[in-house]
Amino acid sequence: MPPIFLSVKAGMTVICGSTETDDWWMADVIHVDGGARNPGVPTLFQVADVDDGTVRWICADLVTHIVPRV
Repeated sequence: MPPIFLSVKAGMTVICGSTETDDWWMADVIHVDGGARNPGVPTLFQVADVDDGTVRWICADLVTHIVPRV
């Protein structure tokens, strides 16, 4: 099964956090940035935290789930 972050697109809502702890947060994806070797493979996401609106860049492997649309 491919990593979940390969399916992430701008406009999606995702769950982010470390797989080693129970700490997680929800964010809206603003921008998807590809890697230098292969621009088609996402390596960084610009996201906005849904709780406080903080905008930050995160590594793609911090995305653990994609929140389905209703």
